[in-house]
Amino acid sequence: MKKVLLFIAVTVVVLLAITTFRASTVFQDRQVEPLPEITEISLDQASAVDRFSKALTIPTISYDDRSQFDAGAFRDFHDFLQSAYPLVHEHARRTIVNDYSLVFHLPGSDTSLEPVLFMSHMDVVPIEEISRDQWTHPPFAGTVDDGIIWGRGSVDDKIGVIALMEALELHLAKNVQPKRSIYFAFGHDEEVGGKEGAAQIANYFADKGIRFDFVLDEGGAVTEGMLLEDHPVAIIGVSEKGYVNLVLTVDSPGGHSSQPPEQSAVGILSRAIVMVEDNPFPARLDYLYPTFEAIGSYAPYGARLAMGNLWLFSNLVKKRMLANQAQAAGLRTTTAATMFSGSPKANILPTRATAVVNFRILPGETVESVKQRVTELIDDERVMVSEEFGNNPSTVSPTDSRGYGLIAGTIRGMDENILVAPYMVRGGTDAKYFYPLSSNVYRFLMIQVDSEAMKYVHGIDEHVATEEYLRAIRFYYHLVRQSMAS
Repeated sequence: MKKVLLFIAVTVVVLLAITTFRASTVFQDRQVEPLPEITEISLDQASAVDRFSKALTIPTISYDDRSQFDAGAFRDFHDFLQSAYPLVHEHARRTIVNDYSLVFHLPGSDTSLEPVLFMSHMDVVPIEEISRDQWTHPPFAGTVDDGIIWGRGSVDDKIGVIALMEALELHLAKNVQPKRSIYFAFGHDEEVGGKEGAAQIANYFADKGIRFDFVLDEGGAVTEGMLLEDHPVAIIGVSEKGYVNLVLTVDSPGGHSSQPPEQSAVGILSRAIVMVEDNPFPARLDYLYPTFEAIGSYAPYGARLAMGNLWLFSNLVKKRMLANQAQAAGLRTTTAATMFSGSPKANILPTRATAVVNFRILPGETVESVKQRVTELIDDERVMVSEEFGNNPSTVSPTDSRGYGLIAGTIRGMDENILVAPYMVRGGTDAKYFYPLSSNVYRFLMIQVDSEAMKYVHGIDEHVATEEYLRAIRFYYHLVRQSMAS
């Protein structure tokens, strides 16, 4: 018995020694050095805010039902950009792609250098009419009140379009002559998948044989209190999940509700959805670890102890993170039943019941593997499973490229207290279409967000602080300057 107790004691001591050592040594300071040339710029703040406010009044809405598309709103937005940014339109070549998307090209003097592409999108999501009265200010009024800019698109993602145009207009006012060519690309249907906008822009570039040194789209931000308590963390998207809607369909004879079958189409479909929800995809930590690795040396000891010893604590880490809705999304392919339809009347049995289940696909899975798993889980030939709009997860862009270094160095040059980390974007962006054109595709927008702010994106009272908008302009100004100088 003494030998057993001694063995247990020695084992505990060894484990403590190993885990403590790893917690103290595994995570080194990997932060990119701040770029030294980041200085304050002269900016007419009132005029810049006024232009952004006007941009938010134009309802460039993307609807799932394309018959609701308002072509006039997008043409109005084009006209607004032309009047608001005359120097960009004078010096950069504007190309309209597929009628509504825009490409701007500012040629550089050295054509041997691969150009840089900056992206954003002009379209916004609709307003639920039932929620319109709940907005503090009308969603398309572009109201500026007490240092806050209110309106749909103020965060997602007209801020990117307007901040980029402001930055380039400032450069052109100084008669800057770029060495490396700069492109801007603004899609018109990102919120419904980007197939008519960004995908066609990518085809346009491919047809011309253009490749990019790096691509920057929306998708990351400066997080506050979400990853570390003591430091804001700028997360740069280096990859993104895939996406698929699976449509589950059950057909039945229908009839009157007074003579129901043992199971109606709705009942069969409901059981199928419960089966899918009750069997989530397995959780993995491999796409979370690089984010933590970048900031681990700044993390509390307990977090370093757990993350530095995943060989011992991986199940505990998974369990804790899966209990947090936001964190759980980064660990697995997510399952979200979002739409359901059946009979048009309470006393009619439906002849067809349908449901849509949305999956955000973790790398390692594919659209096809998700469909196959769902079909096997349901295991009911009465339920037809078909896919509706899907794309596989992206590849992962490197963090040792010139582009990543410029983005990270610019962020830290503006505020050295901000830490930078790569991460996998949970949602979808237009950037997914540009991997054939560059190995270095990134996602970041220089605005600060916290868990509360995330509720406003696509929700009620979308807004951004004036200072955040102005900081986004300054960020793009410095990054564009660095990009086209060498």
